[in-house]
Amino acid sequence: MKFFYESIMRNFFILMLSVFLAFFVIACEDSDDDAEEHVDAEGFILETEDGVEAYREFKGSVTGSVSLSVNDTLHFMVHFLDDNGKEIEHEEDHDDDHGDEEAEIKISGASVAVAVVEMIEEEHDGHEEKLLQVVGVSKGSTSFKLELMHDGHADYTSTNNVPVTVN
Repeated sequence: MKFFYESIMRNFFILMLSVFLAFFVIACEDSDDDAEEHVDAEGFILETEDGVEAYREFKGSVTGSVSLSVNDTLHFMVHFLDDNGKEIEHEEDHDDDHGDEEAEIKISGASVAVAVVEMIEEEHDGHEEKLLQVVGVSKGSTSFKLELMHDGHADYTSTNNVPVTVN
C-alpha cells in the first residue's frame, strides 16, 4: 500500500510540475506577443502636411500650439515617440496573427462649439492616410485628449490636453 501511495504522489507531483511549466511557457509567449502588438509611446508630434512640427508632447513636456481662424481647417500627421524621443515606425496595414485590428487614434474632450477635432482618412500619394483634422467653428479656446487605442484599451494617452485656439 505504501508503494501505491508513493507512486500516486510522484505522478501527482510530475503532473503539477508539468502544468506549472506549461503555464510558464504560455505566459512567456504571451508577454512576447504583447511587446510586438502594443505601442510603448512616451509622447507624440503633430506635424503639418508641409512637415512642420506644430505641437510636441514628450514625457509630459509640451512645445508648440494649435491655432487657427474661424472656418479654417488644419490637417496634422500624428507621430508617436519612443523613450528616446524618436518616431516609432509602424506598418500601415497591421493585422497580426490573432486577427486584431490595427491601432487607432481616439480624440475626445474638444468643445465642438469652438473646434471640431477628429481623425479622418484622406488620399495622399496614392494611399489612404489617417490625419488629425481641426476645423475652427467659433472664436475661443478648447482642448482635446489624444489616445492610441488597441484591442479596446489605450496603449498611450496624452498626459496633457492639447490646447486649440480659434481666432
